[in-house]
Amino acid sequence: MALKTVSDHFRQHAEDWTLFEQAKDYALDYMRTVLDRPVFPEKNAIEGLEAFRSKLPEDPVDPHEILTKLNRFGSPATVAQTGGRYFGFVNGGVIPAALAAKWLGDAWDQNAALYVISPVMSVLEEICEEWLVDLLGLPENTAAGFVGGSSTATLCGLAAGRDYLLRRQGWDVNGQGLFGAPPIRVVLGEGAHSTVYKALSILGLGKDRLIKVPEDDQGRIRADSLPELDDKTLLILQAGNVNSGAFDPFAEICGNARAAGAWTHIDGAFGLWAAASPKLQSLTDGYSQADSWSVDAHKTLNAPYDNGIILCRHREALAQALHMTGSYIVYSQNRDGMLYTPDMSRRGRAVELWASLMALGRSGTAELVEDLHQKAQYLAMSLEKEGFQIRNEVCFNQVLVSCDNSDITNKVLDNIQQSGECWCGPAQWKGEKIIRISVCSYRTTKTDLDRTVTAFVKARQES
Repeated sequence: MALKTVSDHFRQHAEDWTLFEQAKDYALDYMRTVLDRPVFPEKNAIEGLEAFRSKLPEDPVDPHEILTKLNRFGSPATVAQTGGRYFGFVNGGVIPAALAAKWLGDAWDQNAALYVISPVMSVLEEICEEWLVDLLGLPENTAAGFVGGSSTATLCGLAAGRDYLLRRQGWDVNGQGLFGAPPIRVVLGEGAHSTVYKALSILGLGKDRLIKVPEDDQGRIRADSLPELDDKTLLILQAGNVNSGAFDPFAEICGNARAAGAWTHIDGAFGLWAAASPKLQSLTDGYSQADSWSVDAHKTLNAPYDNGIILCRHREALAQALHMTGSYIVYSQNRDGMLYTPDMSRRGRAVELWASLMALGRSGTAELVEDLHQKAQYLAMSLEKEGFQIRNEVCFNQVLVSCDNSDITNKVLDNIQQSGECWCGPAQWKGEKIIRISVCSYRTTKTDLDRTVTAFVKARQES
């Protein structure tokens, strides 16, 4: 009997277990070979992506053919960031248990919006929230929202802070909007991450009215240059400067900000995890007195993409900034995750976050964070021995490298990126072009670091 509808077509393939075995085989083959692949795809692999450019097919295509095409042309054109020599954009590796859990979670395909939509996601989010608050030493009852990345998490934290400060002045943003609202001040360091500016723009707190505080030679905000803080101030600090990795002096600032009634948000995309390490938590001393924090599990924690988290000590303020209503929305007495995120429909990120935290435990998380720091220090020391200039104090996992002049630095970076041996990116530091190295993957070994140093030396010889 001929298939009559596309639904019939898909129902037939839903029980074609060979299709999923095919996907499993391709995935396992990729995982087995990723350490031997060029870190950045070769020219012929990128040219092979043209195979995807075609008109939308008129009729359904056989799913086996779809997977074959993805594997043949897609896999070779990936960046091997789950290997040991990718040092770009603070992209972490993937803990095996978390990746396996993500596969299972993808098969579940849960919407994490409400308890009534997915009880398992509600419970896993609740548990992850409890564990994170404990692990990072945050105030009891701190709320967690699970979002795509720290860009969105920062947006959530600043939205909660904006609304909170205005509400104390008798202004309801949800009802009255921003037209005619009382002014609030935004204070941040000169080295604030670009995603902070993006969030402020979206929230109607434009860049022309910001108070930018000078930073020191490592990119830390200068506490002695802060303006007087008050209960109309939104203060933004950093746990991990995007280039140097330096941490703002929270102990000098956060207590005073709290006493003044200011809202303090800490952008801790990769650096917040230092709080989980007994050896490195001094970098975050005083940070628990802030009001909100943004962090990525897919960075330092090595959870799979995407896994951002907003943490807020004022649970009700976060929910008020992000809530929505509708006659069809069924809130419960259990955790309803959409209260703490901008979106309603949302994949179940807590599956792999829970698995990551389970796989590591408290001691494993500390060891992972400390290991990345030690690797960064070793790489910096090794490059310095070869005559490269290290431009920052390696306090966490970031290493800034330069050569004798900007032209040579640029040529060395180009050669490194084209080599396929390792990959790192460019940045501007104190008005000069530098090479930015982010040591983020548990898979990075001493051999990987030594090969990277060799690649740097070779790239300089060829420049």
